Amino acid sequence: MKPMTTLLVLVFSSVIALSAQARDKRDYHEALYEEGCKSCHDQGLKNYPSDESCLQCHDMGELAEQTKREGHEAKQNPHDSMHYGQEAPCMECHGEHTKKQAICMDCHNFNYPNFTK
Repeated sequence: MKPMTTLLVLVFSSVIALSAQARDKRDYHEALYEEGCKSCHDQGLKNYPSDESCLQCHDMGELAEQTKREGHEAKQNPHDSMHYGQEAPCMECHGEHTKKQAICMDCHNFNYPNFTK
């Protein structure tokens, strides 16, 4: 293969791989995609969205209420934790293009069956 052809194949493969990564796990916010990536990536496309970007659409109080637990699990609310309150950075637990886990899982083995990205 000629060097130029090899270079073109590598570049094309990289573009396809990055495009596939950008499409990965995008169903949750699909309604925003027509507005473009910058509608969430307010700090640039190579950076995570800011919490302010997330909170334009998501209300932390409502999220805390939705993930509220009862009984001996009452302190296991990922959106109102005993360590962070309602101040944990969104991107510590959630990622649109990469699989993540709740930050709580770094030290605890809580079960969050409804956890999404």
